[in-house]
Order: sequence, then structure tokens, then C-alpha cells
Amino acid sequence: MSPRPAFSSLPLQKSGPRGNAWGLFGSSDELGMLNRLTPENALAASKEIVYGIRIATDWSLAQPKTPFFWKTGVPSGDQAQGAKDSRSGTDSGILDHKVYFNGCQQEDIHNSTKNGTHVWVENGGVVGRGVLLDYASWAESQGLKPSTHTFTPIPLSNLQKIVEAQGITFKPADIMFIRTGYIRNTEAMSFEDTNMYATQGGGPIPAIGIESCEEMLRWLWENEFAAIVGDQPSLEAAPFASTEYCLHGWMLAGWGMPIGELFDLEKLAVECKKYNKYTFFFSSVPLNVLGGVASPPNGVAIL
Repeated sequence: MSPRPAFSSLPLQKSGPRGNAWGLFGSSDELGMLNRLTPENALAASKEIVYGIRIATDWSLAQPKTPFFWKTGVPSGDQAQGAKDSRSGTDSGILDHKVYFNGCQQEDIHNSTKNGTHVWVENGGVVGRGVLLDYASWAESQGLKPSTHTFTPIPLSNLQKIVEAQGITFKPADIMFIRTGYIRNTEAMSFEDTNMYATQGGGPIPAIGIESCEEMLRWLWENEFAAIVGDQPSLEAAPFASTEYCLHGWMLAGWGMPIGELFDLEKLAVECKKYNKYTFFFSSVPLNVLGGVASPPNGVAIL
């Protein structure tokens, strides 16, 4: 596996867009940071299975009560089950440069299968060690009541406090999960409230997410994650607050690091808290669609 360059060395391809890691795994690579999910890492992750408890992580297709997600150009599963973008869509490119991972162009999206999610399937899916950061529970323990349905950035300092409180030590190739409480709070909303939330404004609806900043990007890069997952509609707080440090642009188009959104992490959080064990074996195999831009996760966590 290629060693991780220093964050300060980015972009690797100097003629490319900001922060890119193009060429790290070869000029024709289509897996990006999923290259970190080696057979050795999968075997090591299997040792996280201690209790044999299986928890599905897909949100029901019957939710939400009123559709209110703004993404376009992706399968409908993206609106209900946390699709993982890898090619195009509204959020996987460095939009002001109009390029995608490893130099993929818009015409490649329309006229080829380059960077399609079928590549993930052909390489065995997204399988490795999952790590849950339970922000919702931590916030409650601190007497905080963060709003999940307004623009609410979660700073890196809070994520680091959760890591310490849960006794977590990250390993290279971890798949990080962040539970904000968005799914729980959405399901508790009345039909009238979801309608009101869905119809506000003319652009992206506001939602909680991690903060878009250089400090966050550096932390994500240095921890060598294979993929990042959340229970909110956008990994970073929406509407996006930064163009220069847009996490979607850097991670998806720049690093080839998949983002999973709208995962149901409620049952997982309950079991992790019960056993005081926030690491687990995780398997996700997307739909085998040639050139697919996104997919329901078909995910399962095993403690």
C-alpha cells in the first residue's frame, strides 16, 4: 500500500485542484481510499466480532415522511438510504474546477463507466473495521441540545472529546461513523413539520454536520480513514459554508474517499453503549450497477 503523504504535500498533482491525492494509488486508480481495505485489514476487522450481534444500518425506504433532500443525478436510494457517491452527482466534484477523482471529467460521467460504484463491488465492497462516534449521546451527556435540522457545524474539538470519552484509538483504514441524532429527530417529526421543513427556501435545506475547515480536513487525512459515514443528509453542515475547504470536494473528488449519508445508526448506538464497545466489523456492498454514481449501502455492523 502506498504510504500516506503529509497533508502539507497536497495537492499531489500540482496541476490539479486543491488538496487532491491523485496518483497516490496509480494514475488509473478508481478505488481511492478503498485501496486501504486490504485482505489483511479485513481479517483484522473480523476480530471485532465478539458478541455476534448484527445491526442493519440502512434507513427504511418508507422514510422520511416527506422527501426533502436536494441531490440530483443519483438513484432514488440516495434520498432514503445514504448513498455513497463516487462519480458525479451534485456533491462529488470539485465544482469550481468541474473535475472528479483522478481527473475524471464530466464527459467521462456521461460516456464511460469511469469511477463507477461497480468497481467497489468488483473489489469486494466496503468491508473493514467500523468506529462509531456517538455525538448525539455525548452532547446529551454534556447538557447540550444541538439542533439537527438547522445549520449546525460540529467542530473538530468536539469529535476529539468523543474519541477520548469513548476510549477510541483509530487504526489506518477505519470506516468512521458519526451519529448526530438527525434520523431519530426526523422520525419524531410530525407530517406537518416535515412538510414545513421540506418546503423552506429554494436551495439545500439546513442540517447538522461536521465543520468544513482546514483543521477538519487535516484530521481526516492524518487518521487515514477508508470512508466516512453519517446519519445526516450531508456529512458537512448544510448549506456548505466553505468553497475552499468543502469536505465533499476534497474527500470525494480529491481523495477518492467515499461518503455515506443517511445511515440509520440508532440501533448501533444502543448496542455500542450497552457493551461499551464502539468498534465493530462492517460490511457494505452497493448495488452492482455499471458506472453507478451512488447506491443504498446494504450495510451491516457486527459487534
